[in-house]
Amino acid sequence: MDDSVRSADYRDLKTRALELGFDLFGVADVTAMRGDFLLEPATRERFGRAVSLGKRLSDAVLDDLRDHPTQLYFHHYRQMNFFLDRAAFLLADDIQKLGFGSIAVPASQLIDWDKQRAHLSHKHVGVAAGLGWLGRNNLLVNPELGSRFRLVTVLTDMPLEPDRPLDRDCGPCRACLAGCPAGAIKETREEFDHLACYETLKDFRKKGYVSQFICGLCVRDCRGPK
Repeated sequence: MDDSVRSADYRDLKTRALELGFDLFGVADVTAMRGDFLLEPATRERFGRAVSLGKRLSDAVLDDLRDHPTQLYFHHYRQMNFFLDRAAFLLADDIQKLGFGSIAVPASQLIDWDKQRAHLSHKHVGVAAGLGWLGRNNLLVNPELGSRFRLVTVLTDMPLEPDRPLDRDCGPCRACLAGCPAGAIKETREEFDHLACYETLKDFRKKGYVSQFICGLCVRDCRGPK
């Protein structure tokens, strides 16, 4: 397949994704990372491309957060996951109708609870697809949206032209540090304290704020580099 056909396929698929309601679209070459996917070996080896898709969260819902997650945010979070899974399902179906293989990977489904791992890391796919970089908050940071969005992934063997990762970082922005209730966010992403974050999520759930391990405060505070 020549480059002009691949470019047309990319444009058509992006147009369809935006029609479905996504705000972010990128394609990643995942051949180097698919060994880490929690999928059957034959399945993960089949797919060399991943379509990374993002949907913007509600600014008003995020701005309503204070020092813990709210029921309003929890509802928004669940509705967002429903949207992501449904829209990714439809895009994967479109790809299949074109004669290619595709799998819509659930937006929020843990497979390994002990290690808190899903089928794949949507944020690492997003980095490879050029949607952003991993910030101090350990989330994907987009130049326009900050971390105020959620991701889903569609794996495919469609020979799409991949995007390039962004050569950027958070720079001097440290907006997420002060608001983290766990004190998990440090000067560098490598120092992020996963255990402190998880313990705080468990405490929020124990206190009855929400019935799922979510927070949202670092998402609220990240509007992109200043």
